[in-house]
Amino acid sequence: MSTKTFFSNRIYKHTLSTAFVDATCDALDRFNRAKQFVFDKLVKENRSGQRRREKSLHLIVKEKFQLDDYYANSAVQAANAQVKGLGELKKLYTENKKEQIRSIKKKLKNDRSRLTTLKKIKASFIKDQPTFPKRTKEQQYGNYFVVPYKEKTDIYYHAYQFEHTYLDPAIQQLKTRIGFLTSKLNKKQAELEQLKTCIPSAVFGTKKLFKSQNTQESFINNHTEWLNKWHQSRYNKMTLSGRKDAANGNFVFTYDTDNQTLHFKTPSGLPICIENLSFPYGQEKITVAVQTQLSCKNKKQHGKPIAWSIEDHGTYYIVKCMVDVAANAQTNYSKSDGVIGVDCNADHFAVANVNGKGQLLASHTVPFGTQGKNSGQISKIIEAEAIGIVDLAVKANKPITLEKLDTTTSKVSHSYGNKKANQKMSMFAYRKMITAITSRAEKMGVAILEVNPAYTSQIGKMKYMKPFGISIHEAASYVIARRAMGFKEKLPPILRALLPEKMIGAHEWVQWRYVSKHLKGIHTDKVKLHSVGGLSSPTEC
Repeated sequence: MSTKTFFSNRIYKHTLSTAFVDATCDALDRFNRAKQFVFDKLVKENRSGQRRREKSLHLIVKEKFQLDDYYANSAVQAANAQVKGLGELKKLYTENKKEQIRSIKKKLKNDRSRLTTLKKIKASFIKDQPTFPKRTKEQQYGNYFVVPYKEKTDIYYHAYQFEHTYLDPAIQQLKTRIGFLTSKLNKKQAELEQLKTCIPSAVFGTKKLFKSQNTQESFINNHTEWLNKWHQSRYNKMTLSGRKDAANGNFVFTYDTDNQTLHFKTPSGLPICIENLSFPYGQEKITVAVQTQLSCKNKKQHGKPIAWSIEDHGTYYIVKCMVDVAANAQTNYSKSDGVIGVDCNADHFAVANVNGKGQLLASHTVPFGTQGKNSGQISKIIEAEAIGIVDLAVKANKPITLEKLDTTTSKVSHSYGNKKANQKMSMFAYRKMITAITSRAEKMGVAILEVNPAYTSQIGKMKYMKPFGISIHEAASYVIARRAMGFKEKLPPILRALLPEKMIGAHEWVQWRYVSKHLKGIHTDKVKLHSVGGLSSPTEC
């Protein structure tokens, strides 16, 4: 059972009476002012630690804004939900800030170590006895001093040229970078301390729009235009929660499924009727939910609430209906025929079709271009490719397996890494990919299984990529599929020989971590394993 939100068709204002538009505008205004009032009270109470009121917020809102119980209760609930959401957002920001601090500290440590090495080299030149540590890229070959780079090699013909043309600028550059990094670290640590102690608040209507009254030329010259937009942004929607003991699942809204007519009463007492209100993507489910609630005899135990929302989009209204939808009874969870493994990447899906014995039947890559696209375009592109993956699972009669990833902190943890890799990571819309596949799979009755992502790429690279002649991402999708089926991935004999004696009986993931760490520098085209070590059973490989 999950809650789904369905959007109605557009209700244009010019097709409605003036009384209807005015009453709806008044309802939106009262509801949002009540919600903002409650939110402000809650934030002030949290910051002061004192409750400076004798009555409940529900009663205060009823009296102050002339609302009935249902409107007042929904306004209080909406404010409480926003306060709770800000608390969760604060936790997320705190974790991101800690990850950024760890990244800066790591970079500082590397730069300070590098600076110490260069200073030692400089000291040896001062003594007229040039010496170079073994692991530095700077080396002396005969009378020449060589500094190799990725695409070129610099050669210095005598010590004076190397010392003053290369060494001194490099030391000064490192000192400057360390200074900037130290300043940045202090700033991030101060921000973290502020996050830990602050009580978050919010600007209804967005900070960006509020600041634009003094920064955008059109609003500076015409403040009335800004006021209209500000009001539209702050008072444009309201959501009234449902009640399971109500005849229609809601005491304010009543939906006639036969005539597709929505009735509700505004706070001013004016009854509203919206005719020809249909839901293009969910009409059947809403009809079932409303009729089931109407026919339910014991609503206090078995009733289901139905929430409604109205949004003002300037020239038209959109109505949303939120109902509890039962899971698809025909969803296929069986893994007896195998599964479809999917490895999500920044610019493609890697798909592996695995049979019931854990053997690879086929694999392929589904590329998609997101470079230069906005958020909406990326969503549509990903959704289109997700349809193909789910259709493959339907045709094969198999569930889909995905990695259970959280890319929130990883996007800020490599700020000093490879620029192209950082750009790809920032464009990695993993949540959109999962949502697109999951939504389509739910409609088609395909189960979604999630597995731990630990070492899937390393296992695929070392164990399956070369023997099967597939890409590293396709190999990772194969590992994901096998893990969902309960197969273990033990090291092949050729890699097991690299383990120290104390790790022979350790968990296979511990062994893979050790091997991956020591073979990290080996490029994928250099990996040549002559066997895959056999296929595993659910308990042995």
